[in-house]
Amino acid sequence: MNEFDLKSFDVSRETIERLENFSSLVHKWNPHINLVSKKSLSELWQRHIVDSIQVFRAVKPKGHWVDIGSGGGFPGVVVALLAADEVPELKVTLIESDQRKCAFLRTALRECGASGTVLSKRIEEAPPQGADILSARALADLDVLLSFANRHLSPTGIALFPKGITWRKELEAARHSWCFNVEDITSITEPEAAILKIRGVSGG
Repeated sequence: MNEFDLKSFDVSRETIERLENFSSLVHKWNPHINLVSKKSLSELWQRHIVDSIQVFRAVKPKGHWVDIGSGGGFPGVVVALLAADEVPELKVTLIESDQRKCAFLRTALRECGASGTVLSKRIEEAPPQGADILSARALADLDVLLSFANRHLSPTGIALFPKGITWRKELEAARHSWCFNVEDITSITEPEAAILKIRGVSGG
C-alpha cells in the first residue's frame, strides 16, 4: 500500500488495518472467482480501494447505505470498513446476485470486523430498500442505474455513481427518460472521471 494514497482521507490506523486485511482477502479469492480484473489487481489500492473511499467521503453517511451490484466489495465492503470506525451506527446492505461473490462479501465483512447485510438477490427483484444513500460502481449505464435508484432510494436519499470519462454523455442520455438533480465531483483517481451525486429521481 502507498500511504500517500490515504493521507488526504484522514483514515485511522484501525481502518487501514481493516483495509489491508480486505486487500489480502481479495488477492486470496480473486484467482477463484474473479473479483477484479487480473490487470487491476496489481493496482488494487489506487484503482479500487482509494476509488471506493472517495465515494464514502462524497457524503456525510447516515441511516441506511445500500450498495447494489457489490461484486468484489467496491465500494460496499470499503464503506462498511470505514463506517466501523467512523459511523458505527450506519446500516450497510450489499446487494449481489452471484452466490460465490456473496460468500466472499460475507467472509470479508466478518474477517475484517465490519457489520453489514449481504442480500443475495437480483437488484430489480430485491425488496425496495428505502436507502438514504445508494451506491453502485462499474455496474451499468446511468439510465439503468437511475431505474435502480427509483426502486431502492428513499425520496430524500442520495445516489452516488462513480463514472468514467464518458459520464457527460451518459448524463445527457439519461435526461431523456429521467428527472433528477445532479452534482458532479471530479475523481481524484482519474481527472476525467466523476462521482455523480444524484437526488430527486423521478420518471422512467
